[in-house]
Amino acid sequence: MPQMIFVNLPVTDLVRSKSFYEAIGFSNNPRFTDDTAACMVLSDAVYVMLLTHAKWAQFTSRKIPDAHTSAQVLLCISRDSPQAVDAIVEKARKAGGNPDPTPRQDLGFMFGRSFEDPDGHIWETVWMDTAAI
Repeated sequence: MPQMIFVNLPVTDLVRSKSFYEAIGFSNNPRFTDDTAACMVLSDAVYVMLLTHAKWAQFTSRKIPDAHTSAQVLLCISRDSPQAVDAIVEKARKAGGNPDPTPRQDLGFMFGRSFEDPDGHIWETVWMDTAAI
């Protein structure tokens, strides 16, 4: 079995967050979705669990930071081309996200941008020309 990653994110409005992630290309796995959590699938190995604050509290007693004013993680996903990087950031903007909360990067062999989801979680998107590295 390949290794998988499950990123768990606390969200304030599950329906809004689920719609946002669907708009940027994630699909919902209804087997692991209810009124407290939504399993959003990016690939066969990458899943994002959107959890209401009440559901989040079942896993940890630690305080949920306000991702609009602080950052605990920067999430990064790869894209197949610089155009695909631009496309997902534009989809995020159209779906209510904030484009480019971190600086754009264009190093020739690598191109990256970022977006915030409605709860302020920052996702970086990057394309790399591995042959040029």
